[in-house]
Formats: sequence, structure tokens, C-alpha cells
Amino acid sequence: MAGVACGAAALVAFGAGPALAATGSVHANLKAIEGNGVDGSGTAMVKVDGTTLAVTMAAMGLLADQPHAAHIHYGEEARHECPTLGDDTNDDGHLNTSEGVPAYGEIVVSLTETGDTSPDSGLAVDRFDTAKGGEISYERGSIKVSKDVADDILSGESAVVIHGVDYDGDGKYSGDTKSDLNPDLPTEATDPVLCGVLSSAPNGGMATGGGATAAGPNTTMLALGGGALLAAAGSGFVAVRRFRTQA
Repeated sequence: MAGVACGAAALVAFGAGPALAATGSVHANLKAIEGNGVDGSGTAMVKVDGTTLAVTMAAMGLLADQPHAAHIHYGEEARHECPTLGDDTNDDGHLNTSEGVPAYGEIVVSLTETGDTSPDSGLAVDRFDTAKGGEISYERGSIKVSKDVADDILSGESAVVIHGVDYDGDGKYSGDTKSDLNPDLPTEATDPVLCGVLSSAPNGGMATGGGATAAGPNTTMLALGGGALLAAAGSGFVAVRRFRTQA
């Protein structure tokens, strides 16, 4: 009887343990943000394995040879969609990052090429992809997140957002209007340019085993279509230095 009791207690204890994070893949068609003057598009895929992410992203039509911050956004109170000009609260005809937050939420993952991927790296521009020729081809695995973030990404309500526009067409981040995230930066450097909500990958679409297909991950992602920084703490100095170098 004592052995049975111990076994039952062990089962109860096991059942009371923390639930494991789910596994699966989600993808997004990235489309141009309304009002921000960019005719770009792209795709993104996120494979979730427990609390580890593998991200593949491709985009075109971006400001060439300039760094573009990119993130996964999510918010409990967000609308879980990409913003429209209806979110333009200051009526300037453009959407800045903060105006987009009610639609897509705050940063939960910074899609840097190296180093930290937390929201603290939201403006670590020296570690984001530079769009050579106006295109981004990004792949990174082994991104560690919390179970809550992993679940939020698989919920079909998170979004991938790429930032960086060129309103005046001078080929660099410039202008007198300052960023809503860091007044030392022009708004062109941080305004959102492409956005897409991550949802379940279609059957027969992108592979879920490592993010590759026979045609290569980024080629396939671009073929899938689509016409598309709240936490800036800690990395502002790096961002300012890089943007001034680029200017």
C-alpha cells in the first residue's frame, strides 16, 4: 500500500509540473505599411520547438544598403493585425512605431543577426540586417524565448515588423522629424515599413524541418507572396552611432 501511495503521489507531482511549450511553425506575408511610401514585400517563417525559435525572413523593396531593425511583436491588448492610416494619431500621413503598437503590440523578439534577441536590443542597429540592394535575406536559429513568448508566437496573433523608410528619397535616414523612440534619430530610421501577422503555415508550403525547401528557404518564401520598437532601452547609443555613420 505504501508503494502504491508513493506512486500515486509521484503521478500527482508529475502532473502538477509546468506544461511544456508547444511545437509548430507559423508564417507571415509581409506587406507595405500604409502611408509610409514603400512598395516592398516579403515573407517570414518562425519554427517553434519548445522555447527555441528558428526564423527565416526575406524582403525586397527596402531602402538599399541601410540597416533595418526587425522584430516579432505581440501584445495581449493589441488587435493582432498590421496598422492602417486609421492609427495615424498625429495626422501627419505616416505611421510611426508607437502608432502601430495598438495593432501589433510591443516587441517580444529582436531579429538581430548576432547577440541578444530580447526587446532590449530593439534599436541595436549594428546587429540588424543591412538591406544590400534593397533586399534582406535573414536566417537565425537557436533563439531562446520564454514559454509565454513561444505560445504567443504560435497563437497566430504575433506579427513580424521591419522598420526603416526614406520619405524624402535621399537614400539615407535623414530629416528634421525625430523618432518617437529616440529623439537622437530621425523618424525615417525607426518608422515601420513592412508588417505581417504570423499564422499557421499552409499545407504543402514552407517546410517545418529546419526552414528549408528544395528551392532554398528565402527563394520559396518570396514566392509565397505578400505585396509587407517600443523597447529601445539600452541600445540607443549603438543605434545613434550607426545611423550617424550611415548618414
